[in-house]
Amino acid sequence: MTSARPFGRALCAMVTPFTPDGALDLDEAAKLAARLVGEGCDGLVLNGTTGESPTTTDAEKAALVRAVRAAVGPGPSVLTGVGTADTRHTAELARQAEQAGADGLLVVTPYYSRPPQPAVEAHFRRVADATGLPVMVYDIPGRTGTRVEPATMRRLAEHPRIVAVKDCSYDLLSSARLIAETGLAYYSGSEETNLPLYAVGGAGYVSTVANVAPRQLRAVLDAFDAGDTAAATRLNARLLPLAERMMAAGLPGTVTVKALLGGPVREPLQPADRETADGLRELYEALIRPDQAESVV
Repeated sequence: MTSARPFGRALCAMVTPFTPDGALDLDEAAKLAARLVGEGCDGLVLNGTTGESPTTTDAEKAALVRAVRAAVGPGPSVLTGVGTADTRHTAELARQAEQAGADGLLVVTPYYSRPPQPAVEAHFRRVADATGLPVMVYDIPGRTGTRVEPATMRRLAEHPRIVAVKDCSYDLLSSARLIAETGLAYYSGSEETNLPLYAVGGAGYVSTVANVAPRQLRAVLDAFDAGDTAAATRLNARLLPLAERMMAAGLPGTVTVKALLGGPVREPLQPADRETADGLRELYEALIRPDQAESVV
């Protein structure tokens, strides 16, 4: 991968499959990972928000990395979330991830305690110093309660292993400036910003919707890279209703993905009700299935 796109362009924030009795299902995880890579994902991000990381154990997280690494081989990027509210625990998870074969770390801002910016910076530096793996900073203040402020991000960009950002800040102006000023690879973490962020120099996306529409999401970037911005706009617009239903209609993305793919979630999450699941499937079929044979560029 190039330095501008250290993990590729099209990354999926992969769900974590569980068996009906709630155990980690490594066989299904391997199958899902192989399918996603086969359908256009450059990389997979495991053990994140969509991967239900708050409800999986440290051992399960490492086992998932090992299983996916074995399933997809050495080519695609395999990142794993190691974020916790505890810096020491996060650093230990980072070391375990490195040993399990991860290519990079997704590190979220410490949550609940809402540390001030100097402490946020110190947290990321401590974790980045814990291994030799590159770090993707996960900036999602809507969940953590604390943003990585632009000035902090500029300082973090000076660290040799802090190379990327999963951007859920909803501040396109700041993101565009930081892309231009720092050299950090900015990945959209919100489907509605995939194309706008890419157009101002973003590296790509880390997408929950890619669990069910990997080729269609990648096609937007392919069209843009081919210079056909009209096609990119059209393809992006076709995906927005599905993205809105999956990500902004009151249910977590994990729940809506599993409503389409099947499989249980872990409590405190609850599965989608029948009406919601049926509505999602109907929308998915209408928007995605007719697109299977379409040449996009």
